[in-house]
Amino acid sequence: MARHRSKRLEKLKLSALLTFIRCHRGSSDDHSRIGTVGFSRVVYVNEPDMLEKEGFSYLLNEVSTTKYNLGTFLPKSLFEQFRRVANFYFLVSGILALTPLAPYTAVSALAPLCVVIVATMAKEGVEDWRRKQQDHELNNRIVKVHRGNGNFEETKWKDIKVGDVIKVEKDNFFPADMILLSSNYPDGICYVETMNLDGETNLKIKQALEVTLDLNEDIKFREVRQTIKCEDPNANLYSFVGSMEWKGQQYPLSPLQLLLRDSKLRNTDYIYGAVIFTGHDTKVMQNATDPPSKRSKIEKKMDKIIYILMSSLLMIALLGSFFFGIWTKEDLRDGKLKRWYLRPDASTIFYDPKRAAVASFFHLLTALMLYSYFIPISLYISIEMVKLLQALFINQDIEMYHEESDKPTHARTSNLNEELGMVDTILSDKTGTLTCNMMEFIKCSIAGTAYGQGVTEVERAMAMRKGARLDDDIENGGHKDNKIDDSPHVKGFNFKDPRIMDGNWIHEPNRDMIRDFFRLLAICHTCIAETDENGKVSYEAESPDEAAFVIAARELGFEFYKRSPSTIIVREWDPSQNVVEKRKYELLNILEFSSSRKRMSVIVKEPEGRILLLSKGADSVMFRRLAPNGRKIEEATRRHINEYSDSGLRTLVLAYRVLDDKEYKEFNEKLNAAKTSVSADRDEKIEQAADSIETDLILLGATAVEDKLQKGVPECIDKLAQAGIKIWVLTGDKMETAINIGFACSLLRQGMTQIIITLEQSDIIAMEKTGDKFAIAKASKQRVMDQIEVGIKQIPPSTKVSTESFALIIDGKSLTYALEDDVKLKFLDLAIKCASVICCRSSPKQKIG
Repeated sequence: MARHRSKRLEKLKLSALLTFIRCHRGSSDDHSRIGTVGFSRVVYVNEPDMLEKEGFSYLLNEVSTTKYNLGTFLPKSLFEQFRRVANFYFLVSGILALTPLAPYTAVSALAPLCVVIVATMAKEGVEDWRRKQQDHELNNRIVKVHRGNGNFEETKWKDIKVGDVIKVEKDNFFPADMILLSSNYPDGICYVETMNLDGETNLKIKQALEVTLDLNEDIKFREVRQTIKCEDPNANLYSFVGSMEWKGQQYPLSPLQLLLRDSKLRNTDYIYGAVIFTGHDTKVMQNATDPPSKRSKIEKKMDKIIYILMSSLLMIALLGSFFFGIWTKEDLRDGKLKRWYLRPDASTIFYDPKRAAVASFFHLLTALMLYSYFIPISLYISIEMVKLLQALFINQDIEMYHEESDKPTHARTSNLNEELGMVDTILSDKTGTLTCNMMEFIKCSIAGTAYGQGVTEVERAMAMRKGARLDDDIENGGHKDNKIDDSPHVKGFNFKDPRIMDGNWIHEPNRDMIRDFFRLLAICHTCIAETDENGKVSYEAESPDEAAFVIAARELGFEFYKRSPSTIIVREWDPSQNVVEKRKYELLNILEFSSSRKRMSVIVKEPEGRILLLSKGADSVMFRRLAPNGRKIEEATRRHINEYSDSGLRTLVLAYRVLDDKEYKEFNEKLNAAKTSVSADRDEKIEQAADSIETDLILLGATAVEDKLQKGVPECIDKLAQAGIKIWVLTGDKMETAINIGFACSLLRQGMTQIIITLEQSDIIAMEKTGDKFAIAKASKQRVMDQIEVGIKQIPPSTKVSTESFALIIDGKSLTYALEDDVKLKFLDLAIKCASVICCRSSPKQKIG
């Protein structure tokens, strides 16, 4: 097995995959700053003890997220307790109880206070002890660390030092911030999941420097000595400046080589890395804040109530003391004792008719102590006990147990339990939150013909709204095919259509375009193919979309089988002869996908000698790049894309073109010149080169993949709505798609009035064609303001009782104007009056903002 795997890895070279990424490392990182203030970190790789000899003192890798320690628990916890008004009041009362002014013993005053304080401090201590246990579990995780002579020993995370060489294996977390040295892939790439850092579920590609790629075995680290100089610890997750000295040469480091603590190694067997930041110096801990002293709204409200009670108490005491002073002064008038039985002649200062004002003041203090039970000292302890019990119930709630990850819910603090019932609005993204971010290939349009008879969750919701019923006939498009329905489900593939499945596409009139369509899916990607002992191929992809495309091509007879730096091998099944043919494509260039390009392309040479540009991307950019003779099926494809979008599907357009040798040679020279350029506009030149070749395309069709809703999302949103909680969702889908998805997940419901704010109107669109930016902006802003005013008028005032609910739907372009200073307050007023808010066509910048 090991020999088979080693042989496979030797053949597997992936440098072509990262051509575009390497070109986009950016020219903004100023490596000349290394060694100056803020860039003075020095790391001796494989020589962690050298740091002490050189006088460097770096933090240990042990981390603590606790609020207290043995030395600070008593003072900090006491401070927290006496921030509460009632506790402070009873403390003052207890101190006064030690004086002769007290109408009762000091024990009766201080004992209840001590019980309350000790009980609350004990609760805080228990919760902090649980944090300590979590830290202990984290700090004692095991990872393999090089301990000399090529031996990697299992070591606790807390014992890792700066400079250590670490071996992290698949599906494990990185214990510290490291520089990637190599991986099990010969090109030194690895896939990283950063969900714990930024919430992103898509995998990120990291790649080691070319000079360290051969360090892919334990024994090779026996004599490794390197020096890394880089920036000092900081909180920026997305930038890194450094350099590595290796065999007398300096090599620049970038974020592409940086592996961050708390991110996870995925789809890669193992990696080797050099530790540069440990413990609280790591970027994730730099972004962490100390555990705050959390106080809930009810606790703050209790403080206000206590102030009112104290004011009432003071008024009562003042009133009593005032009359006490008057009557005391009158007890000795003209030398005669008015109330002789009080014996004022033998009294002390606390009852002295000669000093009535002082006696009145002391009476005030006594009265404040005597009436102190007007303020219930048990109020806080009762609430603390309720909170503690609530936290225990939350931790043991079987309904909040996540079976897949084997994790129960965990209330890290009980101070904010009641805040759960005070949530007013939830803001959410769609992908990965409402949906699973697990794509399934379900439909496609090829040569103007729609294929795929599956029914999406959105389509079911649309049918239910219209009162229709989706039976088996509708779901299968009128075709009953038990063979298809009973076939085992393939992850990423939910396509059903007997016209092209099982090789039946060979009988279709557009079979050549169908063949080219699935060839494109099998070739135009950056996936990695892995073959097990049984010959079964699995794929490692950077995004679930790409995995779905490659799996779909495989299931329909076009199996992406293997790749090298210069070739891609596809096993194609020929249904007419029932044979599998291996086709070897020469991989010439990869033009990677980016958010600005919204497309990716590969240039390959067929076995027959033709040079092909294969491209896939968003319809907004792809249709503009079609050749006049490549638009024959554009109208039908557009119609299908709109139908797919309305059904909540994610679509991509597929197209290709044939290049002649001269044209490709000119492009390749232009691209290489851009790559080797050292000017500031290097990235722009690379994109211009890519743009110049991605033109005059011939349209093949479009794909449609479904990102299913998370399990229980509609029911959850429905219950949240019943509880009066408003939900705001951001999505990049177009408005019709967003509305349909809103109904599918119960964000929009029957009878709900929709208030739509959009700039997709004929007069605005016509004005945009003129190019007058100032006039367009002015008219667009006015239109948005008018629509907001109309929406506000639709909603009845709060004084009127109304059972009608409202939903606000706004597109990203309109949102830009709605958030301007002179409009945003009106927009906010409208939004908070709506039960649901959906912002569609929102940009990534708007989502972050």
